Amino acid sequence: MRKKERADFILSFLDIAYPETPIPLNHKNNFELLVAVLLSAQCTDERVNKVTPILFAKADNPIIMSKMSIEEIHYCIKSCGLAPKKSKAIFGLSKILVDKYNSKVPDSFDELESLPGVGHKTASVVMSQGFGHPAFPVDTHIHRLAQRWGLTNGKNVIQTEKDLKNLFPMESWNKLHLQIIFYGREFCTARGCDGRDCEICKICYPKRKSPIKTKKP
Repeated sequence: MRKKERADFILSFLDIAYPETPIPLNHKNNFELLVAVLLSAQCTDERVNKVTPILFAKADNPIIMSKMSIEEIHYCIKSCGLAPKKSKAIFGLSKILVDKYNSKVPDSFDELESLPGVGHKTASVVMSQGFGHPAFPVDTHIHRLAQRWGLTNGKNVIQTEKDLKNLFPMESWNKLHLQIIFYGREFCTARGCDGRDCEICKICYPKRKSPIKTKKP
């Protein structure tokens, strides 16, 4: 298969396998989504979904969150990776949202990425899943899978995002990035597939003999 043929097959395959794509991080509004995505860095979604009910029971909007202390925020999220750093970021971005954005989450990449602790991937998730704007959030898992499936040679998530956006229609991005995550977690895991074992890998590369060594971002 050529690259475009692989992309077309993957898009069709995942649409059948995952017709519904619920957001894995539990939230009730865009502020909670922003905080949850920030917490998910170097932390599983399962863990995030265990700590956010505790945090959001105390503060589910930036006004209340900005009145909490960093120590109080940390106590709620301490089981997440990088909790001290994330506590400061959540407190800082909450104050900025109150002071600068009328307590609302902005819907632009530049404004989101200017907030403490919010990188391009986090902003992309909020833009796509919170506001419905076309975006293709790429984390280390999608980066790895895109390499295994021959969709990119990118050495970093920036190049991988660019390559995926060029391969897939814009209207598919918001759903597709979740479909890839769901499939990767279930069938093409870091230890469960080396580029030869899952259905997508076998169909895209039926003659592949050696494991694929992916380039870390």
